[in-house]
Amino acid sequence: MKDSASVTKTISLKSYGINHDNVNYQLSPDELHDTTIKLGMGKEASSGALAVNTGEFTGRSPMDRFIVNDDITSDKVWWGDINIPFDSEKFDKLYDKVIAYLNEKELYVRDSYACADPEYKMNIRVINEYPWSNMFAYNMFLRPTEDELEDFDPEWTVVNAPGFMADPNVDGTRQHNFAILNFSRKIALIGGTGYTGEIKKGIFSALNFILPVYKNTLPMHCSANVGESDDTAIFFGLSGTGKTTLSTDPNRKLIGDDEHGWTPNNTVFNFEGGCYAKVIDLSQEKEPEIYGAIKKGAILENVVMDQNGVVDFSDTSITQNTRVSYPIHHIENIQQPSIGKNVKNIFFLTADAFGVLPPISKLTPAQAAYHFISGYTAKVAGTEAGVVEPQPSFSACFGAPFMPLHPTKYAEVLSRKMKESGVDVWLVNTGWTGGPYGVGTRMKLKYTRAMISAALSGELGLYNYEKYHIHSVFGVAQPRECPGVPTKVLSPRATWNNDEAYYKTAFKLTNAFRENFKKFESYASEEIRRGGPQRYAF
Repeated sequence: MKDSASVTKTISLKSYGINHDNVNYQLSPDELHDTTIKLGMGKEASSGALAVNTGEFTGRSPMDRFIVNDDITSDKVWWGDINIPFDSEKFDKLYDKVIAYLNEKELYVRDSYACADPEYKMNIRVINEYPWSNMFAYNMFLRPTEDELEDFDPEWTVVNAPGFMADPNVDGTRQHNFAILNFSRKIALIGGTGYTGEIKKGIFSALNFILPVYKNTLPMHCSANVGESDDTAIFFGLSGTGKTTLSTDPNRKLIGDDEHGWTPNNTVFNFEGGCYAKVIDLSQEKEPEIYGAIKKGAILENVVMDQNGVVDFSDTSITQNTRVSYPIHHIENIQQPSIGKNVKNIFFLTADAFGVLPPISKLTPAQAAYHFISGYTAKVAGTEAGVVEPQPSFSACFGAPFMPLHPTKYAEVLSRKMKESGVDVWLVNTGWTGGPYGVGTRMKLKYTRAMISAALSGELGLYNYEKYHIHSVFGVAQPRECPGVPTKVLSPRATWNNDEAYYKTAFKLTNAFRENFKKFESYASEEIRRGGPQRYAF
């Protein structure tokens, strides 16, 4: 069976209200690459990758993400600043306006699907205004064969119109851009932003509702890989914590880098068919697999190139959120299909800019649930306007912007699955050591890789006093020794050489944990509440 990239037929979009036939259906990545350049919407990098600029928005806009409040969602969604309700009638009127706009445009349409496990497969149709947005959909979603396209019936539709600007006073949006999920009509409506991440995150958010509510399956914002003994490892982490880098391991097969489901049968499956990695400070030496994936077929976003097309990955003059998307087969060592069994280890990744968390520690089930709900990392000075010192950043379930249900719903399922599978859970600090940001240094990648390898191989030993030290502030168990890592590095306090400053900063962070968790306390069980730091400064 041939890949769908070779299909050249067209389809009618009249059922969506689009009446013209100026539709490019299922174009190949090469065709979309060339069309983008021909239209002056992108350039080719020296690596062969397509380089585009996403325009005004170089990242997601969380305050402009909405969910239609209807019979399906009204009593299930955790409404608030993350899941902002949108009126159903307003959606219908805005949808009609977007369709009228697209009726004047040449369009690019792709049929694809999400979820590598056939039991969970969800067919998706993506309608794009821009050719490179459609190429992104090719990279990021799973690609049906020609035979599968013969009777393709889309369950969900993504309507993507970056050039359409909403009128907030009329359309019910906050400003001119928007990303709206409608579970009744099964539509993700995106306008006013060229940032491609909204496309994949729209479908991810939909699955984060569908899977737990209807399929008894836990959706996760995580990466995953599998070892030679068929043991699966899961890596949770927010942007910039190393989720993609650490799961892309030459000694283990990559299942996926961002979005997965964990089934009742203890299997993990990738939602996607590609990877969407940050490329800030990317180097061939440190991240050879990702660096090598940047070739023809990949899309670079908002990077700076010289006149010869050579990318300066250290240049953040456009944004710190420079990215690349590529189909997963650009990585050589992948699991096919993207499904893993026998989950043995879970890693919570955090870039602690305070420099007080251990570089690796083992968590009890209660601690794991607590840290999962908390979803801690830290912002460093200079990454956002007004950030002059490290600031704690919490995102429930390590992916709050994409979680329609209350975070404790996901945490309770995770806690149950951890107990059932006997999985080991680790908290890994990929952030600072020897002091906070500006004083200490970033944890060396080679040390983090060594610690994760030791955890995966069982070399960190049994959870006992001889092998582990219980941290006096955070209550987590930090190993006393690890192959390939200097003993001093394993103790954050020892790296500071200033106990008073260390504990003062550590207590500052525990207070932040406590303040953040207050909004979850009434929903969380006593066991989960006891999983947090037990000592605070007053």
